[in-house]
Amino acid sequence: MIRQATAEDMEDILEVWLLASLQAHDFVPAAFWWQQLERMRVRYLPAAELWVCEREGEIQGFIALVDDYLAALFVRPDCQQNGIGKALLAMAKRLRQQLELKVFIENDVAVHFYQQHGFAITDEDIDPNTGQPEYRMGYRVH
Repeated sequence: MIRQATAEDMEDILEVWLLASLQAHDFVPAAFWWQQLERMRVRYLPAAELWVCEREGEIQGFIALVDDYLAALFVRPDCQQNGIGKALLAMAKRLRQQLELKVFIENDVAVHFYQQHGFAITDEDIDPNTGQPEYRMGYRVH
């Protein structure tokens, strides 16, 4: 079930974010993600519109939207390949007429996932926090 997140979901969302970030971004030192945890808790997640995928009482994934920006789409590593990311992205597309996101170039699984779901690369840049190259991708409802 996909539903809007509540304040009670915050710790579970943070756990999903941390576990998935460590797995998907192994080219960034793990310490970086641990250091971002409090910033995610107090700054980034509260500023976003959050939706979670909950199955059997467990939050297995979430999206974070800030206006037309898909700030986050993360699925617990042990829950991946079960359609959760696809379902969360479909929800984001229902909520917005257009979406933009940034994704690390080295995260080829995510780049491919977004391309499969209609996103196109619109620009390339360097993430100022990690120094890693990233794509800006966009999607527009036709």
